Amino acid sequence: MGKLRTFTRRSFLVGSVAVAGGVAFGTYQVMRDPKAPEIDAEGVVLNPWVVIDSRGVTVIVPRAEMGQGVQTTLAALAAEELEVPLDQIRVEHGPPGEAYANGALMIGREHDAGPPSRIGGAVMGEMPKILGLQVTGGSTSTVDAFDKMRHAGAAAREVLMLAASERLGLGLDQLRAEGGEIVTTDGRRLAYGELAEDAARLAPPKAPRLKRPEDWVLLGKSQPRLDQVPKATGTATYATDIRLPEMRFATVRRNPQLGGEMRGFDASAAEAMAGVEAVIDIGDGIAVVATNTWLAMQAAEAVEIDWGPAPYPETTQAVFERIAAAFDDKPNITAHEAGDVGSGGDIAADYRAPYLAHATMEPMTATALWRDGAVELWVGNQAPIMLQNDTAKALGIKPEAVTVHTTIMGGGFGRRSNVEFGVIAARIAQARPGVPVAVTWSREEDMRHDHYRPGALARMSATLEAGRISRLSADLASPSIMGQTMEAMVGLPITPADRTITEGAADQPYAIDNIRVRGFAADVTIPVGFWRSVGNSQNAFFWESFIDELAHEAGADPVEFRLAHVRPAHGPSADVIERVAEISDWGGEKPSNVGRGVAFTHSFGTPVAEVVEVVEEDGLIRLARCWIAADPGLALDPRNVEAQLTGGAVFGFSAAIHGEITFEGGAVVEGNFPDYEALRMAGCPRFEVALLASGDRPQGVGEPGTPPAAPALANALFDLTGKRARTLPLWREFDFAT
Repeated sequence: MGKLRTFTRRSFLVGSVAVAGGVAFGTYQVMRDPKAPEIDAEGVVLNPWVVIDSRGVTVIVPRAEMGQGVQTTLAALAAEELEVPLDQIRVEHGPPGEAYANGALMIGREHDAGPPSRIGGAVMGEMPKILGLQVTGGSTSTVDAFDKMRHAGAAAREVLMLAASERLGLGLDQLRAEGGEIVTTDGRRLAYGELAEDAARLAPPKAPRLKRPEDWVLLGKSQPRLDQVPKATGTATYATDIRLPEMRFATVRRNPQLGGEMRGFDASAAEAMAGVEAVIDIGDGIAVVATNTWLAMQAAEAVEIDWGPAPYPETTQAVFERIAAAFDDKPNITAHEAGDVGSGGDIAADYRAPYLAHATMEPMTATALWRDGAVELWVGNQAPIMLQNDTAKALGIKPEAVTVHTTIMGGGFGRRSNVEFGVIAARIAQARPGVPVAVTWSREEDMRHDHYRPGALARMSATLEAGRISRLSADLASPSIMGQTMEAMVGLPITPADRTITEGAADQPYAIDNIRVRGFAADVTIPVGFWRSVGNSQNAFFWESFIDELAHEAGADPVEFRLAHVRPAHGPSADVIERVAEISDWGGEKPSNVGRGVAFTHSFGTPVAEVVEVVEEDGLIRLARCWIAADPGLALDPRNVEAQLTGGAVFGFSAAIHGEITFEGGAVVEGNFPDYEALRMAGCPRFEVALLASGDRPQGVGEPGTPPAAPALANALFDLTGKRARTLPLWREFDFAT
């Protein structure tokens, strides 16, 4: 590919950890020419690095921590090779920089995806750098970092060994790395900090020796979370915790008819309130700057605003009629087609899933400071380069004039990959030069101005022959996430073939000779975005609910029916189905007031099967137990993998039972948790998780636990009540214990 874009040394220095005397290492050492070095695009380039200074070791992690434990796992990858105990590692999030591009975002992880060609893999691995995709999402963090972070640690270890060898006049065979020190065979010790400057003058190896898995001390074993103590003690710093001298506080109020204009406003009542300093026009709404957040929110409500209408239908029913109309147009994508489906099958079912909010516990928050033609941002976000570029464009400055500090965050689930809330904070700060402004959205503004999981419809049909699926047709309709994303990126209306409309159905490892899965892009401009597990979340409900219906129509056990279709297509997927049946004692005796359902989804490279048990007591249904079997390839931290799988399932159960965003008069109805409930502790099932490991590399774990949750629960409800749930949320048809 030749040479990629150039990078200045400034791009690689990270605030307080890039101190005098420090040294940065990656798979290649960051080139020491302070001008603009060219980075060779061949091989592994521009990886995350390690900073070593007098304080010890800091691992620069390029992915956002939003509760999933990623910074602990990625730090462990480097610490393993560095031979440094994990509790001696400090972690900092990397700044915006193509060096931190997520190369795994464009690598396919379908069940039947073979290894990419050498050239094709290199091209797809480099594309995120070119596009500036420094993104935490898609359950790709450990997939991308597995080689990079280990090479970073190993390269640092080897140059430290070389530096010690030169200083002591000893051969490398007389040295070993241990506990953050180089130790000689006669017991002398040199701390890494003592060797850092000497090591900086040495060229690191391009292919450092990696430890064998059998020699791992940290990887493959459960580790205490590095963020556990600060979060438990309240000392962790979220964007809401940033405090700067002379700080002011702000909030926003935007058009509730999403995408509608603001025709005008009267701020006189708000401006008369003591402590209110400014009411700022932000285009589709206003921002209020005041001496505290609560005052800003009260003042924002006092502003009289003339709102323009939304560019989409006014009611939920009309919105879904528009989605259904997409079936009358040509498909946006035919994602899977084999054999001859004909006009469809003789067994048919239609399904519906609602729009969903992300409902992060921490609402959208950012602190911004504008001075001397530059802006500094403290934001919990999932896409720092995008935030930097979008902010620069909005403020009319160069990207280098935008400094982004990515804080930990109280949940993301894909919401914070849409970075407009950070851009708005920067615009507010530009209107108040020299004054740091902390911008906090109210819960209502957050929930009513989300980038939602799109509403979706499915038309499923199939034919059974001799107890097997001989034909299956799935037509799926929803607004296009990729269409809206691409339009936001390039400023032009583009509707690419969008696999998010069909994923979770078209890519499932079922051996069906005659099959067709098509996606139809609905013309609805309600903002949509990446919600935990994206299209898999609704399509798994459609697909696995219908598979269950077919199993019962065939008079077959739901587990055996799935195995008969999955085993010929993908052995590891069949293995997790068998394993979940084993740990749940599937097929065993159960009381009449107990129902069980099973579902399976292969997503983000990881097959996951779940069995849900529900119990009816005093006329109410309670989630009693949930068994999960998953094969993440390689579990780098088993306890954290288990936590992500169970957390993903709870996320899926919450959405399945309660989650729904509705529309009246073009505005979102739900504004807070009383309107948009989540599963509470008392309503959560007891979990048992079994991890399989069929590979030598990690696959996704943050999202794959979510897709099977809704269909497994719906199938359990059918087993209990005989009623098929084809529409979410489930509370509309079933009475649940809270």
